[in-house]
Amino acid sequence: MSIPLPAPATPTVPESPADRISTPVDGVDVLGAISPSRAGDFMACPLMYRFRTIDRLPEPPSPDAVRGTVVHKVLEDLFDAPAAERTPERAGHMLTPTWELLLEADPGLAEMFGGEGPDLAAWLASCRTVLDRYFDLEDPRRLEPAERELYVEALLESKLLLRGFVDRVDVAPDGRIRVVDYKTGKAPSEGYEAKALFQMKFYALVLWRLRGVVPSVLQLVYLGNGEILRYEPDEDDLRATERKVEAVWRAIRLARETGDWRPSPSRLCDWCSFHQYCPTKGGTIPPLPEVTPAGATDVSTDESAD
Repeated sequence: MSIPLPAPATPTVPESPADRISTPVDGVDVLGAISPSRAGDFMACPLMYRFRTIDRLPEPPSPDAVRGTVVHKVLEDLFDAPAAERTPERAGHMLTPTWELLLEADPGLAEMFGGEGPDLAAWLASCRTVLDRYFDLEDPRRLEPAERELYVEALLESKLLLRGFVDRVDVAPDGRIRVVDYKTGKAPSEGYEAKALFQMKFYALVLWRLRGVVPSVLQLVYLGNGEILRYEPDEDDLRATERKVEAVWRAIRLARETGDWRPSPSRLCDWCSFHQYCPTKGGTIPPLPEVTPAGATDVSTDESAD
């Protein structure tokens, strides 16, 4: 997902923008908070979730993740321009200044380049390629988003707070809602679409609870290979998503209570930053840090890497 520029890359997980604007987790009226990214982490690998959210172990920035941040920010800001000026040329001109602002806020990002890392000029060219691909999929001159980088939250009857940032919300004249998310990677292969749609159904659930309207279309825009994945949810879908999210939250609370954060090896391990701590990779799990009581669990963080 796109983010407000930017959260510095430091040795610890940066504060989420949501921490400054969301309903606090008080352990009484709000027992926990969860985002789709962190729910997805736990479903993929409970131990990775622990390392990222509880231990808050350092994760070096990657060229792919930072490319996503830059491209998302350009696409967010592009809609500030008059409709007729939302062109590939303008987006291209915005690219370098956006990168420079990001670098100014976090000079350490420069360490990604040179040596074993990519060449900066080639990396910027890859950002431009991804941006150009967007214009093959949509014409922003014909769009007027109702919301961009929208923070949403909804409190369920279970006292679990759902929260996150939505890239774009389009509202038709008849009130129909389209939820749009940009992905700078490639579309998932057949059989993995359900996992990709979980985040979108999560946002649709929150918007339904907030506005009383089920979004008509969930749209994932994959800029890595120029594909669009669309899904039309209904109330049954969103009720099932609510049950799934609450089940994940209960599993996280149980893991906190028992200390059982088992690894779940998969092909996703290739992209994990925590090999030195993972027993499946010959690493040693560090002792658990002191954490908040399991009853008051805040398991949402910045959605910027999505």
